[in-house]
Amino acid sequence: MPITSKYFVRSTIILLVVGLLALAAMVAAAFWLGIRTNQSFAEVLAARTVRTQAVQLLASLQDAETGQRGFLLTGRQDYLQPYTRAIAAIPVEIKSLDPRLGDDPGLRDAWADVKPAISAKLAEIAQTVAFKEAGHDDQALALVNTDLGKRLMDKARADFGKLISLAEQRIQTAETEQQGNETTLGWVAVIGAIVIVVVVGGSTFMVFRYTAELGAARDEIAMANTGLEQRVAERTQELLQANEETQRFAYVVTHDLRAPLVNIMGFTAELETGIAEIKAYLDKQESPGDDPAAAEAHKVVESDLPESIGFIRSSTKKMDGLINAILKLAREGGRTPKPEKIDLGQLLEGAVAAIQHQITEADGEVEIRNEAPPIISDRLGLEQVLGNLLDNAVKYRAPERPLRLKIRTSLASAGKVEIEIADNGRGIADSDFERVFELFRRSGVQDQPGEGIGLAYVRRVVRTLGGDIRLRSALGKGTTFVITLPRALQPLQGSPAK
Repeated sequence: MPITSKYFVRSTIILLVVGLLALAAMVAAAFWLGIRTNQSFAEVLAARTVRTQAVQLLASLQDAETGQRGFLLTGRQDYLQPYTRAIAAIPVEIKSLDPRLGDDPGLRDAWADVKPAISAKLAEIAQTVAFKEAGHDDQALALVNTDLGKRLMDKARADFGKLISLAEQRIQTAETEQQGNETTLGWVAVIGAIVIVVVVGGSTFMVFRYTAELGAARDEIAMANTGLEQRVAERTQELLQANEETQRFAYVVTHDLRAPLVNIMGFTAELETGIAEIKAYLDKQESPGDDPAAAEAHKVVESDLPESIGFIRSSTKKMDGLINAILKLAREGGRTPKPEKIDLGQLLEGAVAAIQHQITEADGEVEIRNEAPPIISDRLGLEQVLGNLLDNAVKYRAPERPLRLKIRTSLASAGKVEIEIADNGRGIADSDFERVFELFRRSGVQDQPGEGIGLAYVRRVVRTLGGDIRLRSALGKGTTFVITLPRALQPLQGSPAK
């Protein structure tokens, strides 16, 4: 199944969102596990410090006992050096160890048992040393024989053992947690990498597949365009030939229609001459006034026949105007536009100058504002378009106020220009906006001469120049015609020369 543009965009967005979520999860997990690892490391470090200092403190207490025994056996002062060093170091070591325990209740409880044991043992050692130094060897020996020192030291070792064991458990627990965090972090990285690889792979697959389908579609379009230009050229040539045939047909038909029309007009003139001769003859006859036939003959000659001939002349005149309009459309429709560079400001000034006498008679004013660059178009066609529109503005002005015309050109989007011609005339009803552009159709009160081909011809010429025309209007207020033209007219390929 081919990948549609909508499916491609939606799938790409989903893959990107999944990738971003996976990346965000990896970052969050790595950040959290990093914090936990640091906490575990800090716990390991603190527990190791507690264990080390507890072992050192126990060693100092044992040194004090060793010095005591040597002094009691020999009485020599040099054997007291371990004891002297120990009793000086133990308070410092106790002060250093106490804050290392933190808020761990197990370590705090074990330390609470150790401290009294240390104090009791140091007191027992100090008393025996004091007896020995005072020469009371028997009292010192009696105190040793009570096994108090041994019991106190055994209790101190047991309490220290509990404290050290708890510290080692804390170390093991923290190290296990640290290893677990490291393992979890590794799995997060592996899973995240797999997800990202899948997302990248899926995105790459979608891009390559979509690109391949675009390439295939482009190739199909190129193959279609290869024959399309030829088909368009052939179709254009067919349309041009059909248009020429239509124009020739219109020309032949109107030419053939004109021949009997001329005959009708000629015979109408002869009838008028004959009627005049009959009337003159009847006027010379002295018919009695009560002769009904004579009275009827006078009525026919003086009233009925002239009225009928007037109707015939009016109809033939109208038909002659329509035939001339069709001939004009046929002739102008076959003309090939000749693109050239045109300054719209100068073109508008020339168009206004051509009807300046009519504008002056209507007490009118014209305002021209040119804001468009020069264009490439057919000068004659534009002159005819502007001439028709300006002539209509003068013809259908509002008699109760002076004529005011505003003409503006501007640069529109997509490489086009706009020409606006606004008047303050009698306006056009909404229902007639499209009707006025139809052949032989007019709007409003028919108090002005015309066949109803002006705006139809204008639209045809504008569209031949690659543009379009539209209008805005309100009854009693005025009308604005807006012409949109390309900045550069492309000559029609295959158009016949005229």
